[in-house]
Amino acid sequence: MRRLRLGHLTGLAGVSSRERPAARRWAARFEWPMIAVAVWIPVQWYLEQRDGITPAVSRMGDWLVWLVFVVETTVLTALVRDRRRYLLGNWMNLAIIALGVPLLWGETPLAGALRGLRLLLLVGLFARLSRSVRAVLARNRLGPTLVFSAVVLTLAGVLISGVDPAIGSPWDGIWWAWVTVTTVGYGDVVPSTPAGRVIASLVMLLGLGLFALLAANVSAFLIGRDVHKVEREESDLRTRLEAIEARLERIEQALARGRGGRDGD
Repeated sequence: MRRLRLGHLTGLAGVSSRERPAARRWAARFEWPMIAVAVWIPVQWYLEQRDGITPAVSRMGDWLVWLVFVVETTVLTALVRDRRRYLLGNWMNLAIIALGVPLLWGETPLAGALRGLRLLLLVGLFARLSRSVRAVLARNRLGPTLVFSAVVLTLAGVLISGVDPAIGSPWDGIWWAWVTVTTVGYGDVVPSTPAGRVIASLVMLLGLGLFALLAANVSAFLIGRDVHKVEREESDLRTRLEAIEARLERIEQALARGRGGRDGD
């Protein structure tokens, strides 16, 4: 209930899990276009700040982002069973569509504020994507594991700065630890003492374990999502078959009563 209320208050409720299968399928299909929009918005903002695109291209990008929201809201509103509930729960989409018409941005003194609505788009889009991230982190306690690993890396960075003179400060040590655990290896900060190399070896092993754990959890999440999709489809099919069986049974009973009446005559 708390999640539901929070989603409705922020206007990011999405499509309910109790909605029609078609609405849920299309909501999932719109995830990739929304990811593309989330990537394009900061890119367009950067190019505009650097004069890297013309006003015409910028205006076209504004229209495309706006149209993606219009199409998504229109399609999902047409597919859901409870349209009023869906629109109330996703009022931010309606606000963005109503206030973010690109035509208004060039015809009002509040054009800058209206263009700032794109930041709201990012908030909404990343809030939607965070559901999948939370699902991955919740599996096999990956979230707490990542938090614990971040603490260990921070402590390792501070520790190596104290035992290795080649690493001048704790900040350099923390930077080195993160670079090492991600296997990037810039080489700008390198331990030179045996103690520092022992710590480096442990951080490398930690990085290998984290990447293996993360890959396993992401794979399990994707496979589990497909399994849940198949299970929902089987459940929907089973419900339809039960409805058909009940209808056939009622027809047979009606026919039996009709034959009994004729026999009695």
